[in-house]
Amino acid sequence: MVRVKKEKVRYFNYSEFDSPDVQGSGQLMDKTLLEMLDEVREIVGEPIIITSGFRTPAHNESAGGVESSSHLKGLAVDIAIRHSRMRFKLINALFEVGINRIGIADNFIHIDIDPDKDKNVIWTY
Repeated sequence: MVRVKKEKVRYFNYSEFDSPDVQGSGQLMDKTLLEMLDEVREIVGEPIIITSGFRTPAHNESAGGVESSSHLKGLAVDIAIRHSRMRFKLINALFEVGINRIGIADNFIHIDIDPDKDKNVIWTY
């Protein structure tokens, strides 16, 4: 269990970002990313469901993540997508707040703010 000061961002609880194998690990998420997600949620105007946030190396491996995954640094999240309109609204909101690393899958969108990776990229899974 990770023991750090409990805090809540406006629309999310840190537990939503926990690696499934370490309770409290969501508190290791990058604070700037969480503030940006709060702004995105405000713009979108409907709940955003986080399917993956912080990952331990063990969970990253079991999830099929790459060794250089930004999830390991608390700099990435995956967001569930329920329909095409939500995908459109979310991508527009991400651009509006300055998130410019976006991976698009059928049922989720990956975002990260990793300074060690290329900017202004969109990819598909």
